[in-house]
Amino acid sequence: MKRRYGSLINTLGAAFGFGVLLSFGSGQAVAGRTQNVVLIVSDGLRWQEIFTGADPSLLNEKAGGSWLPQPQLRKRYWREDIDARRELLFPFLWGVVAKQGQIYGNQLKGSVAHVTNGKAFSYPGYNEMSTGYPNDAIDSNEFGPNPNASVFEWLNKFDEFRGKVAIYGTWSVYDNIFNKNRSGLVMQTGWNLPHKAHETPRDALLHELYDTTTRFDEEDVDNSLLQIPLLDYVKAQHPRVLFVGYGETDNWAHQGRYDLVLDSAHRMDHFVHQLWDTMQAMPEYHGNTTFIITTDHGRGSGLTEWKDHGVEEKGSENVWIAVLGPDTAPLGERTQVAPVAQAQIAATVAACVGKDYHHDVPKAALPIAGVLSSKSYSP
Repeated sequence: MKRRYGSLINTLGAAFGFGVLLSFGSGQAVAGRTQNVVLIVSDGLRWQEIFTGADPSLLNEKAGGSWLPQPQLRKRYWREDIDARRELLFPFLWGVVAKQGQIYGNQLKGSVAHVTNGKAFSYPGYNEMSTGYPNDAIDSNEFGPNPNASVFEWLNKFDEFRGKVAIYGTWSVYDNIFNKNRSGLVMQTGWNLPHKAHETPRDALLHELYDTTTRFDEEDVDNSLLQIPLLDYVKAQHPRVLFVGYGETDNWAHQGRYDLVLDSAHRMDHFVHQLWDTMQAMPEYHGNTTFIITTDHGRGSGLTEWKDHGVEEKGSENVWIAVLGPDTAPLGERTQVAPVAQAQIAATVAACVGKDYHHDVPKAALPIAGVLSSKSYSP
């Protein structure tokens, strides 16, 4: 259940890094080992939980709105040691991604990742990360079809990617963000579960679940109900470029249920792990696939502000970005580095598969410096 926001303030200044690929025109760039790329977003998931785990001040009924008794909640998600606590919440992110890839955004260690759209809510964030630049005209989640073409739409025009670029997300507004009618991308969003020409009993059961599940929100399907057709699609159709959007972390924060924010965050980590393992077990993806994992906006902090975001909530502009793949050096948690911007994600997605998005879209930010290098990762 995304909050509705109107026009807010002027855009923040962008802090773009330097590109790491050598352009030689026509959208082409020096290619590495990556042949497939997946951009994964957990909506509204704060950097604080990513880097420090559960917030002890919110592990209760009064401030955190928890329905789970405090002792049980603390047993599930609390450890005194920060490293142990964050890995307890995100075992794949810290046990695999941060050890074999890179992660940005821990402001406690001199790493800043931020949005540049001046809005700090969903539609502007998804537009920024997917097009490479903010659009100040996008001032509401109800903005309508996006006039800006995303890097996914751009990649879909290349022969090697055409028909192999897909958008899977829990939020129906992705149809507008990625302009379904114009882009021609493969898309499954919200409660819209397309029928197949030849459906199996498994397909029929999934349709029954979509039809009979009581909907908390008409726009957002549950993460678990997205995961099933997502994995089926990957196994059957072998996409080359994929966007995956999980929405529960934002929805439960808006409802003031910190216990369910933690549950959703923990399960999101499991879903990402499951997708990674599924793809690495397939010859089409093994050793040649890069995951970029991030969020669309941050949130406020404190005993009440954590529930909301937007420019009125200080800190909502701060995000986090993690990368795992064969062309990403295993530098782990980045500290004392130049700020990175959400706008750099689009060109980084393209650069992973050897394409120079900035060359064709000059107003787009350059890729994140250091994410792609000659040092390789072996899954």
